Amino acid sequence: MARVDEVNKTSLEVSRRIGETRLGVLKNWEWYDDPRRLAISLARYKFVAKMFKDRENVLEVGCGDGFCASVVRQEVKRLTITDVDPVYIDDFNARRKPPEHDKWPIEAIAIDIRVADLPGMYDGIYALDVFEHIPASDEGAAMRRIVKALVPHGAVIVGMPSLESQDYASPQSKAGHINCKTEDGLRTFMRRHFDNVFIFAMNDEVVHTGFGPMAHYRFALACQPRR
Repeated sequence: MARVDEVNKTSLEVSRRIGETRLGVLKNWEWYDDPRRLAISLARYKFVAKMFKDRENVLEVGCGDGFCASVVRQEVKRLTITDVDPVYIDDFNARRKPPEHDKWPIEAIAIDIRVADLPGMYDGIYALDVFEHIPASDEGAAMRRIVKALVPHGAVIVGMPSLESQDYASPQSKAGHINCKTEDGLRTFMRRHFDNVFIFAMNDEVVHTGFGPMAHYRFALACQPRR
């Protein structure tokens, strides 16, 4: 019982010293609409964090409200997050703790990968739930901008819902998911830009290498960019 009391004491002290952590505008809606979705989102970011562990300078394309980014920041030396919508970036910056209490500092900027270059060079770049929203006619240009910002030894992770999962998606999701891919489709797309591509499947919080058509979500881990 003494140990439990000490944990409670520490939790209360942190809460009173740095304040409560508020969900981002997007994750707040997810928690309201379907609480399980937040757990699944966090699991996707944990996969990226483990793959990019100890990378020096990492960038996220399409961060949304950035709530999950700290999971990646735990494992990398520096993290910059970007999104096309400045409303999300403003929301992230408004929720940030003061520098003296910011345990996982992250830079957040608004960028549209479809039309603008990324602001620097990175040894890890990831984009979760981004390319399914980009028309196929624009995806090549977006990926070329990612490749342009990647150092020679860098790696890229792309995550998106599988094409097969769209049979079960809500009308709201389907409206925005204009470019989901099969396993072979994602591999083909990534191989246009990288010499090495590794595909993983995901169902709920579980990442695996099982039968591709049964995957609800897919990751492509790619390296050795083709300039």
